[in-house]
Amino acid sequence: MHNRVNIIGAGLGGLSAGIRLAKLGFDVSIYEKNEKTGGKMNELVYDSWRFDTGPSLLTMPFIVDDLFEFAGRKREDYLKFEKVDPVCRYFFAEGSRLDVHEETDRMVEELNRFNSLELSNYFHFLAYSKKLYDNAGTIFLRTPIHEWSQWIGSLTLSDIAKLTGIDALHTMHKSISRFFKDKRLIQLFDRYATYSGSNPYTSPATLNMIPYVETGLGAYYISGGMYRLTEALEKIALEFDVKIHTNTEVAKIIHKDKKVRAIVVNNELIETDYAVCNADVVTAYNDLIDSADALRRKYNKLEPSLSGLVFFWGVNKKHSELKHHNIFFSADYKKEFNELFMDKKPASDPTVYIAITSKTDGSHAPEYGENWFVLINMPYLKGHEKWTEIIDQTRESIFKRLKTSGIDIRRNIEFEKVHTPLTFSELYASNRGSIYGISSNSRFTTFLRPANRSRDIKGLYFAGGSAHPGGGIPLVIQSGRFAAELINRDHQKIKSGANTILQNKQRKAAVYA
Repeated sequence: MHNRVNIIGAGLGGLSAGIRLAKLGFDVSIYEKNEKTGGKMNELVYDSWRFDTGPSLLTMPFIVDDLFEFAGRKREDYLKFEKVDPVCRYFFAEGSRLDVHEETDRMVEELNRFNSLELSNYFHFLAYSKKLYDNAGTIFLRTPIHEWSQWIGSLTLSDIAKLTGIDALHTMHKSISRFFKDKRLIQLFDRYATYSGSNPYTSPATLNMIPYVETGLGAYYISGGMYRLTEALEKIALEFDVKIHTNTEVAKIIHKDKKVRAIVVNNELIETDYAVCNADVVTAYNDLIDSADALRRKYNKLEPSLSGLVFFWGVNKKHSELKHHNIFFSADYKKEFNELFMDKKPASDPTVYIAITSKTDGSHAPEYGENWFVLINMPYLKGHEKWTEIIDQTRESIFKRLKTSGIDIRRNIEFEKVHTPLTFSELYASNRGSIYGISSNSRFTTFLRPANRSRDIKGLYFAGGSAHPGGGIPLVIQSGRFAAELINRDHQKIKSGANTILQNKQRKAAVYA
């Protein structure tokens, strides 16, 4: 029985699927268009400056550990996780600031300083966030939700009944506003919509589980940089004889009679029994998969998530007032999201996210400086952006916002590199430059997100941030797991069917013998 699997893309989803499939006995090859594996979770090194190009925080580390355990490895032999504390430092437009800690005692102390009247509300909100995680997590984070038969086989009626308690009919902002009177705290928790590149004023309140994931389950950094995870997974994949081809772009996924037949690489037809697409699903249907017009139209109608403008700054000055993660909020959050999603233009007063991993790992910058990863949310590409102008205007907006908090780095930037939405489109084939796939700006987005298995083309599966269950390190790793498990299940069915046919032939042969 043929068991060839070709994976398009060596991001975390593709590596996760590849490791699991190889361990299960499949013949696995991975094709990556770029020079290095890892997709958006990569690294930039220039002289003494080192930057994460994607996530700078790890949540739900048990999902990473689960992959290592499945492979028969101890994660501790490959990677060290370090707690990040505070999880984030927030700077508000009127001049106040708040540190968010995982540790309860420290959070109580901080809230008493910030606004003691909201102390009990904060912990009530986290209890609500945990309940959402408990109710939704079993299904949405640990199950390929489009596979109804798998629901029935692996979930109890109690698990399914919990779906009534996921607060899907309210928006994030509306539910958050039920808990707090302080607009600063509402803005702080509204911000978690951006973890899926979405709008808190339209996204379902189910996403309010994210604060519990970050503060309740813990926030971590990987010693040496987040890219060490990619390197570890690549090493394990190679140990399982997964063939990884970098600088090798897949041009087409070939299907015939509603079944995957091959992929096209360097004008060569490579036959396959199964294909895992770790590329953006919308881009795949636009560029890689022919004769799928209905699905192409369907996915192109879905709203892409936010993109981003990233400045990598080598800053030749230390800032004791900054932490590993920092947020400088805009004065009018609703206006900011209206500009991004309704007007589809850069925000006039953008919120500024700054990750300084040298705060946790001093080797990421020279002794005299800090490595700043500065992210500004951007709308997805429309195709006529003037990026030189946008970059210059955004840089000035950042300087202006920082200066209101007493930080002036205009003359302290020793190194600069910029990634625009166009970079995400060109490097990672992201749909219109979106970072997180499809936005969550509707109540039913969870069910609209592309499934891990194609129902139209047998043998085609999807992993990565654009497929279920979504973006972020743990979810992308889970998407690879779901794709691998579905392939294995389908393969076993085929083997079982082939064995049944063979047994029937043998019985008939015995009768006529």
